[in-house]
Amino acid sequence: MVVAALVAAPVLIAATSPLLASRDAAYIIGGMAGVLALALFFMQPLLAAGYLPGIALTRERRWHRVLGAGLVILVLMHVGGLYIASPPDMTDALLLVAPTPFSVYGVIGFWGVVATAVFVAARARLRIRPATWNIFHNTLALIMVSASVTHALMIEGAMGARSKLLLCLCVLAATALVILHLRVLKPLLRNR
Repeated sequence: MVVAALVAAPVLIAATSPLLASRDAAYIIGGMAGVLALALFFMQPLLAAGYLPGIALTRERRWHRVLGAGLVILVLMHVGGLYIASPPDMTDALLLVAPTPFSVYGVIGFWGVVATAVFVAARARLRIRPATWNIFHNTLALIMVSASVTHALMIEGAMGARSKLLLCLCVLAATALVILHLRVLKPLLRNR
């Protein structure tokens, strides 16, 4: 229930923001896709670690993969919608020449998502060992999450300052906790 509220509140606040009233459909769709992607960043580590009560770990891992694909689609919608709304601004952002600092973090997060999608798609062909997979996937997750959270926090927009801050802190905490638990504490306890 708490997880659902943490995910739903910023999305609902953004969807009802008066700041969207003067925007065109492409901008609204792009912006809302970004908000939803940030919410999925909170869910992803919880699903990967099996932290959600009442759901079997195998189902949570399956949902982690499904929501990962959804995250890629949302990020593409975010970039695409904002590109349609303002091609010069998005071109500057993607070329890392935009005057707004939040653009750099958004592009880093975007390329982190793209790299993860490519890495996931190529995993079977490359025959990557699980330990190597964990290192790469977790490193990319840290890059995506930290860049995306920084990007979101620097934007004054529809999400609302408090709900956005709370969601961003939860995204960072969930990611750090899961990586610490799965990649540091669990192996240490297994070796004892």
